[in-house]
Amino acid sequence: MLFNSYEFLLAFLPIVVAGYFLLNRKGLGNLWLVAASVFFYAWWRVEFVWLLAASIAVNFTVGRAIVHRAVQNRPTKALLVGGIAFDLALLGYFKYANFFLENEAQIFSVAPVHLDVILPIGISFFTFTQIAFLVDAHGKKAREPDPVNYSLFVTFFPHLLAGPILHHREMMPQFADRANKRVQWDNVARGLALLAIGLGKKVLIADVLAQQVGNAFSPAAALSFADAWLAILCYTMQIYFDFSGYTDMALGMARMMNIRLPLNFDSPYRQRNLREFWRHWHMTLTRFLRDYVYIPLGGNRRGEAWTAYAIVVTFLLGGLWHGANWTFVAWGLANGLGLVLLRMWERAGVALPAIVAWAITFLFVNLAWVLFRAPDLATAAAFFASLSGSTGIAGIHLAIVPLTIPTLVIACVLAAMPRNSNRIADEATLGWPLQAATALLLAAGILSVGNPTEFLYFNF
Repeated sequence: MLFNSYEFLLAFLPIVVAGYFLLNRKGLGNLWLVAASVFFYAWWRVEFVWLLAASIAVNFTVGRAIVHRAVQNRPTKALLVGGIAFDLALLGYFKYANFFLENEAQIFSVAPVHLDVILPIGISFFTFTQIAFLVDAHGKKAREPDPVNYSLFVTFFPHLLAGPILHHREMMPQFADRANKRVQWDNVARGLALLAIGLGKKVLIADVLAQQVGNAFSPAAALSFADAWLAILCYTMQIYFDFSGYTDMALGMARMMNIRLPLNFDSPYRQRNLREFWRHWHMTLTRFLRDYVYIPLGGNRRGEAWTAYAIVVTFLLGGLWHGANWTFVAWGLANGLGLVLLRMWERAGVALPAIVAWAITFLFVNLAWVLFRAPDLATAAAFFASLSGSTGIAGIHLAIVPLTIPTLVIACVLAAMPRNSNRIADEATLGWPLQAATALLLAAGILSVGNPTEFLYFNF
């Protein structure tokens, strides 16, 4: 079930929110959300509910055992390693098995073996969420004795399929707070506004730009210089408005139930260096990689050379997390090396004018997105050739899809605005102007749904 579908917007979401507040009177609100979230997941493929349930059961059991042993001051590292190994084994089999088998076949020149494996939707997100819980339990930062509350922490439907990646300690107090069990109309209004903004981002901007991008990255596309730059700028805006649109909708519907999910985007394309970009783009993944990969590797505590190594390894793993493809590895490597070069530049003490720093950062991000979007490295190389002008400077070979240019202009203006969707939802004065704007945007979004398309991050 997609957030941008009629069955979700007009049936599932209103029923779940109303049921949550009604059943809270009997203390059953959290159980209702767990049941609704499992139903939401089962709508995709009911046969994969067992995988989600098994993942929750194992991690909850291991987490409780870690907490129990930690209270007794007994070692917990073996349990932690075992729990993480289980999580990575599940993720590795479903997401990376065929990737490794294909590369093994190429290396050893043997016939490739292909497993009939379907990638379970959301597995990367609910796996990372639970790895963070196990690590925090090991560090005596988290404990959860209630299986219903733990299941809600993992399955809460707004974040289940594409994040944000949650920390146990930031969610469980909210699920337990009695004040959150009652309707708070301020949160309903602001949450609905954020939901409307997110839906608009997806169906009115991202889906329009997606058509031009898809044509440019098709196998038969022969791109000129102008074609390539138009396409990659469209993709730069598409992925932002698609993923931040999902996140806005997730934060908005959670807020309607008085739950605050962590921010995932904060005007990333306005930033003036790559480090700040990553502090404002997919913020919960950046936090996870920092806390559970970069810092355990040693971070910046072991000298400049080791810091560079830790950055590159962290982003290589971050790239691979996005998908089983060498393009994602190359994208992660490019960002890691970019951050290392940024550190070297800063150590040289040379300051750039703000507009130049922003332009370099935005250009780098655009070029890196080529690797992220291309289906393979050969396509990425051909696309870079077009961007360089080696396939021809003049002319436009690819037809421009209607509404692409005005939508792209609007997207660029919105991405550059200092007040993003989160600030608008938090700071807007409650009253008829906000209600009217929300109603109009919701109506425009719902009328534009048509045949709903998946959010891009459902593939990761």
